[in-house]
Amino acid sequence: MRRMLVLLALAAFAAGPVPAGADQAVPGFDLDAATIPDLQHRMDQHRLTSVRLTSLYLQRIATVDEKVHAVIAVNHRALAEAAASDARHRSGHTLGPLDGIPVLLKDNVDTRNLPTTAGSRALLNTRPAADASLVTRLYRGGAVILGKTNLSEWANFRSTHSTSGWSGVGGQTNNPYVLDRNPCGSSSGSGAAIAATLAQVAIGTETDGSIVCPAGANDVVGHKPTLGLVSRTGVVPISAEQDTAGPMTRHVIDSAITLSVLQGRDASDPATLRIPADQPRDYAARLRPDALRGARIGVWRLSGLDADVDRVVNTSVATLRARGATVVDVELPFQEEVNENEFPALLTEFRRDLNAYLAARPGAPDTLNDLIVFNRNDPVELSKFGQELFEQSAAAPAPTDPVYLKQRQIATTSARRSIDETLAKLKLDAIMAPTNSPAWKTDYAAGDAFVLGSSGPAAVAGYPNVSVPAGFAGPLPIGVSFFAGQWADAKVLALAAAFERAQPARRVPGFLPH
Repeated sequence: MRRMLVLLALAAFAAGPVPAGADQAVPGFDLDAATIPDLQHRMDQHRLTSVRLTSLYLQRIATVDEKVHAVIAVNHRALAEAAASDARHRSGHTLGPLDGIPVLLKDNVDTRNLPTTAGSRALLNTRPAADASLVTRLYRGGAVILGKTNLSEWANFRSTHSTSGWSGVGGQTNNPYVLDRNPCGSSSGSGAAIAATLAQVAIGTETDGSIVCPAGANDVVGHKPTLGLVSRTGVVPISAEQDTAGPMTRHVIDSAITLSVLQGRDASDPATLRIPADQPRDYAARLRPDALRGARIGVWRLSGLDADVDRVVNTSVATLRARGATVVDVELPFQEEVNENEFPALLTEFRRDLNAYLAARPGAPDTLNDLIVFNRNDPVELSKFGQELFEQSAAAPAPTDPVYLKQRQIATTSARRSIDETLAKLKLDAIMAPTNSPAWKTDYAAGDAFVLGSSGPAAVAGYPNVSVPAGFAGPLPIGVSFFAGQWADAKVLALAAAFERAQPARRVPGFLPH
């Protein structure tokens, strides 16, 4: 059903009138390798239009996405939005570096003019009353909203035995490098779409690993910002204590440019009111080719779990040292305290925050309990795996429960101490760690087969984390992550960009069947 709806929308583009400028400026360049500054330069020189760029991506969605199943809906207004951007370019009144750039949104980000389902059939026949705050910011920056991406249903917080990249609405998203391998999640479609060159930018969301893991598994850049830097208003939640949205791109500079547009205060999201007055407004301007020179980087190796990961980490360490960084091996403390307390705290927070979201969503089920009943009666929703996390969350303690409050306090404090104390003790600028092990084979009977991940400390602390391509295990990508303290987004982006330049590991996917 998802594929039929996307194809019908794409057919409507072809059947309708071609906007002015659509036949101009054949690019003659590598779309996969092009950065946002490259595209803007071409548009400024009248060698490319946003209509042409948007059309190229729509053509790829119509063809390439037959294999990947990353896009869940296409915006029928995309070409009109692109034409409006072209008019601004012609008049010299552009809205910024994202003006005319096609962006895909994870389908848990509210949009008035497109479905927002979180992958659930329970939300198929209802629309949000307003765009998410981050969508409003993208539009103010001139971005073209290309459509919505598939995701692990309910951001992978429904079952203890789930398979990442599957939703009742979108089916299974595949890893574009090897199609029977998993794209990781929950921002599965966002990561796979960027890897397959279906958009210039995608927006993902993360509670713990849901941006950086699909970034690593799909050989793209994923930035999980400091909690509060990007508004969560209008994003289907798991937990206000850990949720954030962030950019997924093929190049660090594109993530930096997108973050500059996304960030900002929002009275409806109190976490954003804590953004420091001196927080950078232009992250791209902070990128330096020599950012690694003189930096002190801690390396959390997580060694011995996967030989290919160990090899990529060793190569990455050699690159850091060759570019003038001092590298110090570290072991992050307090991981047992984080791991023991994060999950039970999330169970309480999920029910609290999802019920609040549903209450403000016109025509949606009223509560988590209503969703549980819907799933039991639906022919698709429980066809691959169950809803154990839904049921555990429904029975979890109240947000006022002292046991829950202690769990959250221990989890957050321990995660922050693990990073802050390690950075301070060793006088480090950031910590590097492997993002992911090679993608596992998608298997509904076995569920996800995670071997390692490093997202936890930054996710639970609410600190910034950037995953960047680092190497391969055969045809399967492996990324490394750079994370640091609160509001250090500019620093980790600069280090990631310098690493990307020193150790370029991005490859065009081969779409191998197995």
